[in-house]
Amino acid sequence: MEEPPVPRKPLVGISTYLEESVKWRVWDLPAALVPAGYPRLVRASGGHAVLLPPDDPQDAAEVVARLDAVVIAGGQDVDPVRYGAERDPRTGPPAPERDAWELALIRAALASGTPLLGICRGMQLLNVALGGTLVQHLDGHGDTVGVFGEHPVKPVPGTRYADVVPDLDLVPAYHHQAVDRLGEGLLASAHAEDGTVEAVELPGEDWVLGVQWHPEMGQDQRVMRALVQAAGERTARHRAALH
Repeated sequence: MEEPPVPRKPLVGISTYLEESVKWRVWDLPAALVPAGYPRLVRASGGHAVLLPPDDPQDAAEVVARLDAVVIAGGQDVDPVRYGAERDPRTGPPAPERDAWELALIRAALASGTPLLGICRGMQLLNVALGGTLVQHLDGHGDTVGVFGEHPVKPVPGTRYADVVPDLDLVPAYHHQAVDRLGEGLLASAHAEDGTVEAVELPGEDWVLGVQWHPEMGQDQRVMRALVQAAGERTARHRAALH
């Protein structure tokens, strides 16, 4: 009897920064990069990580079709023009190539039902992709430049996020922007003590979640493990349907 195929680890694409000047060793060159915590967390959660530098948005659907899941990483502020707002003086410089590429990845993942996780900026961009807006500046979520803080996040009972993280939890965070008006279909599924939305999701069969905090900076693997598990289950269903 033929042995059943060994399940492969889900392939998880992670969006990256595009920086014009990065110094390492003797080099000072443009670079596509992402903090190492992201691929480490994917690997620790049972997946294989691949990095997705900004590319032609028209190619996003083809790229997503080769992946089992997508992670939109944290980073620069989303350009307010993307949600029809005037720029606040405290909003950081725009990253047009990254905005365009990640919005295309998000829309391709949503269209194909590919499991999707947005982290910090990634959650904000998910909200913008669905027609939502952002608060361009708030205090208390990243007071020391370059230093991650920690604050409690409370899940909303009955949500996907609450299924993954059921109790009040201290999370690593660093941001000064947040979700304002929710995008179409999105549900706020966790909040900080000051009311800031800390997680959003799309109810339904497809696995779509955004978290404002940074799981790659802590020891808690639950959110990434849930993404990887959803990716593996979806791939298994598709393979079973082919047979």
